[in-house]
Amino acid sequence: MIVGDNGLQCNSAWLALVAYVPDPLGRFLDKLRKALTPSYRPRAHVSILPPRLVGVPHESVAARLRSIVPSFAAFDVEATEIEVFPETSVIYLEIGAGNQELRRMHRTLNTGDLAYDEPFEYHPHITLAQDLPPGQAAALLEKARLEWSRSRLPRRFSVQGATLLTSANPNRWKDLEIISLNASPAAR
Repeated sequence: MIVGDNGLQCNSAWLALVAYVPDPLGRFLDKLRKALTPSYRPRAHVSILPPRLVGVPHESVAARLRSIVPSFAAFDVEATEIEVFPETSVIYLEIGAGNQELRRMHRTLNTGDLAYDEPFEYHPHITLAQDLPPGQAAALLEKARLEWSRSRLPRRFSVQGATLLTSANPNRWKDLEIISLNASPAAR
């Protein structure tokens, strides 16, 4: 049961499904995000199902995900270039390799009780800065690109599982469960 901003109880909860970026790349991206937007408590990830308000118990969602997610084979993701979404001024890392697998997972899972009319078309990425004060995006974009160009860390990582998250509000998330992808290359 969630208590909304209006003080009323409802049966909806915010849920998301993500693939966390492992260390050392994850730690580097967390430090970069903290340098760009100090008010955020970062944990670098790629959203498979971006945050959505779901009207069914998270146990039902988890059971559904446990039945579908393992049908996807583990895959590699490559973080490529730093870009900005012009509509929102969100600074992000583009995904090269792994982009199609993430899109396929999103398309498969964004159905039924998990279907959500997202405000923007699904675009796999790693967020580095958002909710920026007006006029700061350009300078922060350049800072992010400079730091990224200096990094010698591997830009590829393996997605072995997806983590289901919940929240009473869309800014404080709690890990509920990690659901493993199929380790066999013949999975899909």
